[in-house]
Amino acid sequence: MDVPKKIRVGISVGDTNGIGIEIILKTFADKRMFDFCTPVIYASNKTITTHKSFIKSTIAIQRIHSIDKIIHGKLNLIQAWNEDNPIEIGKATKQGGHFAFVSLEKAVLDLKQEKIDVLVTAPINKQTIQSDAFNFPGHTEYLESKLEGNALMILMSGSLKVALLTGHIPIHKVSETITPELIHKKINLLYHTLREDFSINKPKIAVLSINPHAGDQGLIGKEDETIMKPSIENLQKEGKLVYGPYAADSFFGSNTYRGFDAVMAAYHDQGLTAFKTLAFGKGVNYTAGLDSIRTSPDHGTAFDIAGKNIADPSSFKEAVFTAISIYKTRLQNKELKAHALS
Repeated sequence: MDVPKKIRVGISVGDTNGIGIEIILKTFADKRMFDFCTPVIYASNKTITTHKSFIKSTIAIQRIHSIDKIIHGKLNLIQAWNEDNPIEIGKATKQGGHFAFVSLEKAVLDLKQEKIDVLVTAPINKQTIQSDAFNFPGHTEYLESKLEGNALMILMSGSLKVALLTGHIPIHKVSETITPELIHKKINLLYHTLREDFSINKPKIAVLSINPHAGDQGLIGKEDETIMKPSIENLQKEGKLVYGPYAADSFFGSNTYRGFDAVMAAYHDQGLTAFKTLAFGKGVNYTAGLDSIRTSPDHGTAFDIAGKNIADPSSFKEAVFTAISIYKTRLQNKELKAHALS
């Protein structure tokens, strides 16, 4: 199997006034990380040096001009911009958002051109990053516009995987957005991801209801009876182990989720509130369904603690390991299919 000696992990730094660069530096201060991958940060040397001074980091940074000059065993830095970027640590500014986008844009370009193997993104501020070039609710939608495939947001920690039928949309649009076509599309994406990226041969998937108590047989909304149930039954007829809709209020507290390989939540906060209660700071956000691999930590920019040297890098470190693991699994599955006849 053609696995590179060290997987090249591209890293966008997120909002330059947040904790992104701090958790990146702390992650690779552990020299054992270089046994698993070769990291490449997309930023400027001055910006990284400024953040190093905040946390008194002594980690060596290897500046390179292009990926073909990458040095294994080092924390590599591609100079993504040369403009002055005055850091206003802990503040939401347009400059912090601008350079977050510059970092992301250059990293995604190298990802598309296979100059890096996977992408790990540090947190952005969804307001300050907005511009003519970035007019998206978040990373997921931007990446879907730049890469091949249909994106599916999955939050994961250990065996717990929570995917979303609908993403960053207002709550009043949820019920009108969920259609039989969307359910079929998203469940099939999740099913394919569990097989191809996590080697689960026959995934078992739970679907959460749209309404409280799964609608109480139509007393609290009819969507679960008229849309959810028939859609799930059709998926079962295709041979997929898909069950529900389950009332979301007790699903996680009763540990019902432990009987499934993944959970499909109807909307953002329904799934992520439960997930972050169970696994905050240890989880990973994975953008499934695309031809390239992107992960991120399960938290935001945390402006309130930026520059104070107290940010926990655990989630970012898990995001790196998850990206590496999925990359290797995809390679293994590709080789198995290539030799299927033999």
